[in-house]
Amino acid sequence: MHLIKKIVYLLIILNVISCGKEKEEINLKTGIWRGELVAQNNQIPFNFEILKDNESFNINLINGNEVLEIDEVKLLGDSLFFDMHIFDISIKAKLKDSILTGTYTKNYAKDYILPFKAVYGKENRFDNLNSTNVFNGTWETVFTDNEGKKTNAIGIFKKEQSKLIGTFLTKTGDYRFLDGYTKNDSMYLYTFDGNHIFKFSAKKENDTLIKGKYWSGKTGYKTFVSKKNENAKLPNANELTFLKEGHEKIDFSFPGLDGNPVSLNDEKYQNKVIVLQILGTWCPNCMDETKFYADWYKKNKNKDVEIIGLAYEVKPDFEYAKSRVQTMKDKLSVDYDFVIAGTSTTKSASESLPMINKIISFPTSIIIDKKGTVRRIHTGFSGPATGIYYEEFVDEFNQLMKELLDE
Repeated sequence: MHLIKKIVYLLIILNVISCGKEKEEINLKTGIWRGELVAQNNQIPFNFEILKDNESFNINLINGNEVLEIDEVKLLGDSLFFDMHIFDISIKAKLKDSILTGTYTKNYAKDYILPFKAVYGKENRFDNLNSTNVFNGTWETVFTDNEGKKTNAIGIFKKEQSKLIGTFLTKTGDYRFLDGYTKNDSMYLYTFDGNHIFKFSAKKENDTLIKGKYWSGKTGYKTFVSKKNENAKLPNANELTFLKEGHEKIDFSFPGLDGNPVSLNDEKYQNKVIVLQILGTWCPNCMDETKFYADWYKKNKNKDVEIIGLAYEVKPDFEYAKSRVQTMKDKLSVDYDFVIAGTSTTKSASESLPMINKIISFPTSIIIDKKGTVRRIHTGFSGPATGIYYEEFVDEFNQLMKELLDE
């Protein structure tokens, strides 16, 4: 009997030790982590901060000069699960010794899985970051894809402390917040905002950037050349998309999030200035525009104005599309209306609005006066990463809206 008690006591001690080890292994440390995705043999580093409130975890994804809040975080045993902000994208990882290893998955795309790992305590994208100011300024840029198709852009870069920051702006939008470093006569820029996975590299030769390379996600690749030009310009974003000859008004009937049809003929929209926002929740530029519109609408919704988001989602299934839009509405605190207008191609958007010449960009905004006449169609969106270009858009939008509301 005495021997049996000793055996039971020993088993209890071993169980306590084992549980103690298990608890130690699943201690998810709060603070700054450095994550890394691997795409096209490139390491794409980024930072995130893990926060804990009582027993709940949150994550702040740090991308250059922006922070994206992630509140859907689960720690089950030694496994961590979190979604990428408003996007239908998730990370699943195992935790061991302050290291996370796992996968990054775009849930809506077939076989879109990338390796992921993260290490605790690394506060920058890279150790020993350094940068010079020789890349500061505006660069007239031409991207070329594998089929020889060329796209004009403007590169905007500047040294900020030890980092090089900036973005590329095109006629359909910008590449959002980029940051990185310089080494000798070369520059390296990166972004990861939950959806965009970008790396850029180029070599400076006099006032030209040569041997430019741009990797995007799992398969995207382009080359580019840039020439220093402080006066570089892109086509006027208000002239690229327009109504076909003979048309002055927009007409549609799309289901709202409650499934009921929504039309500009509805009483709610009569005798009001209307902003139609063509977007998709999968689109980071659309996220930037939605943040702007959501804030603007909160300040102005007591006036004769409404915003309707025309959502074009990656799957034709209504319930799926509705859930993605509702997630965006909740996370970005959007008060204005949304409809499910089609799927996430410019062809689908163009076919759903046949009175327009062609939708070439997500996002695109259509501004309609109180009489129902289209007054402006703005292609793309120059987000906060573009600096003065964003400020110019805001000023121009506010001026037009004031004029239309005063009519």
